[in-house]
Amino acid sequence: MGTYEVESSAVVYDGAWSRVRVDRVRMPGGDVADREIVEQADAVAIVALDADGRVVLVRQYRHAVGGYLLELPAGKLDVDGEAPEAAAVRELAEEVGLAAEHWEPLVEFRNSAGWTTEATRVYLATGLRDVAAPDGFTAAHEEADMEVVRLPLTEAAAMAARGEITDAKTLIGLLVTVGWRRA
Repeated sequence: MGTYEVESSAVVYDGAWSRVRVDRVRMPGGDVADREIVEQADAVAIVALDADGRVVLVRQYRHAVGGYLLELPAGKLDVDGEAPEAAAVRELAEEVGLAAEHWEPLVEFRNSAGWTTEATRVYLATGLRDVAAPDGFTAAHEEADMEVVRLPLTEAAAMAARGEITDAKTLIGLLVTVGWRRA
């Protein structure tokens, strides 16, 4: 394994949700290449399974792909000092109006290690019950237009296999959960 040395680094964009920097990196063979890195806050996603074996999903508009995607409830770690599991609890309440009695970490993955710093932690939530939105929370923008969808886990997994669910965190969460339930 070689050594990669950062010769310089410059922030070229600093926005509300991300920051882009360009690193000049000396490769092990001596060549120098620019690498664009998008710095983003980490995220959480929740596989919420109800007592009937249904997974709770949201159908949400995603402007980057120009349409609606079926996804796990999820969100950024965007509250200062908030632990990932606390963020998952908050996001589940905000997005689908649920709380869970049992929480289990399933997996952590790098969203796209070639260009972003973001990692996502996926949790399994069971023992679900309805709750009100957290104090001060009002759904806005795309979240105000989300539809909550409950599907049998097996049906959601089949949809993923057919290419009808394409969101990465959702695919990973569903596959890990299906494997966990079989184990």
